Amino acid sequence: MMLVLGMFVFQLQTLPYQSLQRDVDYRWPSNSRVGQRPAMQFLGVNEEKIVLSGSLLPEITGGRLSLLALNLMADEGRAWPLLDGSGTIYGMFVINSVSETYTEFFADGSARKIDFTVNLTRVDESLTAMFGDIQKQADSLVGSLQSKIGGLF
Repeated sequence: MMLVLGMFVFQLQTLPYQSLQRDVDYRWPSNSRVGQRPAMQFLGVNEEKIVLSGSLLPEITGGRLSLLALNLMADEGRAWPLLDGSGTIYGMFVINSVSETYTEFFADGSARKIDFTVNLTRVDESLTAMFGDIQKQADSLVGSLQSKIGGLF
């Protein structure tokens, strides 16, 4: 598994991307000052975008059905959790666009090669907002476990 978006798994049999580009913008507006450099103020994180691109060879890798599944997910207009194979949680992402280019055709018109690009944008505020305070959750679980164990004795 290379990456998971919702229930869609990016792997050799589906959409093995060759490139993952992640861009995070930060907001730093400036205020002009007389005789000095502009004053800069950090306002926080702006947008986070991920672009996945690659080439499919339907005889070896995934093909049109994998792209169709991704397009159907985009049609739902929902945010999906994005995780990579090493366990890194990126957050909740929406699918902004799916681009497909078909080349090198067989005699029946099906493509031997499909180049694709998937554009994702993060929509959650932060991992803390998405999962809540982990310490509070852990304390709550320990408390409920202690009450259940205490009730047994």
